[in-house]
Amino acid sequence: MASGDRRDSPPAAGEMKNGVASGDTIQKQLPQPHPALAPPIQSQRLRLNPNKDHKPESYEDLQLDYSPSIFSSLERYLPPTMLGMNRDEKAKFMREILLKYLPNGERSRSHRHREYRQKIISNYQPLHRELYSMHPAAFFVPSFLKAISGNTEQSFRSVISEPSPGVFTFEMLQPHFCELMVTEVENFENWVNETKIRIMRPNTMNKYGAVLDDFGLETMLDRLMEGFIRPLAKVFFAEVGGSTLDSHHGFVVEYGKDRDVDLGFHVDDSEVTLNVCLGKQFSGGELFFRGMRCEKHVNTGSQSEEIFDYCHVPGRAVLHRGRHRHGARATTSGHRINLLLWCRSSVFREMKKYQKDFSSWCGECSRAKKERQRVSIVAAKSELLKIEGGLLKSEGESKT
Repeated sequence: MASGDRRDSPPAAGEMKNGVASGDTIQKQLPQPHPALAPPIQSQRLRLNPNKDHKPESYEDLQLDYSPSIFSSLERYLPPTMLGMNRDEKAKFMREILLKYLPNGERSRSHRHREYRQKIISNYQPLHRELYSMHPAAFFVPSFLKAISGNTEQSFRSVISEPSPGVFTFEMLQPHFCELMVTEVENFENWVNETKIRIMRPNTMNKYGAVLDDFGLETMLDRLMEGFIRPLAKVFFAEVGGSTLDSHHGFVVEYGKDRDVDLGFHVDDSEVTLNVCLGKQFSGGELFFRGMRCEKHVNTGSQSEEIFDYCHVPGRAVLHRGRHRHGARATTSGHRINLLLWCRSSVFREMKKYQKDFSSWCGECSRAKKERQRVSIVAAKSELLKIEGGLLKSEGESKT
C-alpha cells in the first residue's frame, strides 16, 4: 500500500494477505490415524467440549514442534477412543492436527526454527534478564492488573474501551517495561549484526523487526497469553476460540526511516491479536480497521460502521480478532516499535472445519443471514395475507 493511501475498500481478489504469504490455504483433510490402533478416520475428530475429568499427560520430556503445554491442553479434546492410547500415539495425532494450521510459509520454517532458536539461546547474552520471566507488578499498569484480578466482564470493561465493534483498547504496559523491551530488541539486533547470523523476520509482510520467541522470551509470552490475554479473550472473543488459546507467535515490528513505512491491508494468522506500542517518538502510523470477515468474504467491501482509525500511544494496547481486516498508515517521522502477540487456538481451528455459519462475527455472513430472515418474514406475511384474503372472500360468499 502506498504511503498515505486511505483506501476504504479491500483489495481485489487474491490480494488480501494473511499476515504471512498471499494465497496460502489451510488443508481440510483429517489426520491419518495408526491403522492398528485407531478407529475409522471419520470418527477421528476433536471433541467440541473438553473432557474435564480426564487428567492429561505431561509432554515436557519429548522433542516437539510446539510447547508441551499445548499438547497437554489439547489432550482433553481428544475423542474418547484415543484417550487410552499411549502417549506417543496421542502426541503424533495432535502434532498432525497442529501442523495443518501452520501456513505454508511457516511450515517449512518450523523445522529450521528449532535449530535456529537453540543456536541463539545458547549464545545470546540478554541485556535485561528480568524480561525473560513474568513479573506482573513490574510489567503492567495497576489498573490493568486490578481488572484482570477481578476476572469479570464488569472489571474488564472498567478499564477497556470499545471504540469500534470488536476493537478493544486499554492502558497495559508500564513505561519502564516498554523502555527495557525496546533496548533488549536493539541489543539483540546489534548482536545479530556482529555475529552475522541471519535474522528471521516476523512474517513476509514486515521486512524489519524480530521474533521475540527466537531469543528466549517464549516462556514469558506464554504466561502473558495464558494469564492476561486468555481471560479477556474468553469474554470478548468466545466465538473464535478465545477460551482455548493455546499457542502464540510473539514479535516486534519497526516503522520509520530506514525501516518499514506502512503495512498493507490484511488479516492476521491468529484468532486474537494483541498489539501494544512500545515507543518511541513518531508521527503517523495509524491503524485502520475495516470489519471482520471469514475466509469466504475476506475481499468484500466495508460498511460505514466498520471503518475505524486508531492512533498508537506507547503502553496502550489494542486487542482484536485476527480476522478483523486492518493495516497501518505511513509512519511519517520518527521511529515506532510495536509488540504483537498472535494468539491461536488449535481447538477452534479444528472445529472450524465443520462450521458453516460465521454470522456471530463475520460482518458479511451476518448481513446475509439478516437478509434471509427478512425475505422469510416477507414471504410469511405475504402467505398470511393470502390466507386472510381467502377467508374473507369465503365469508363474503357465504353471506350472499
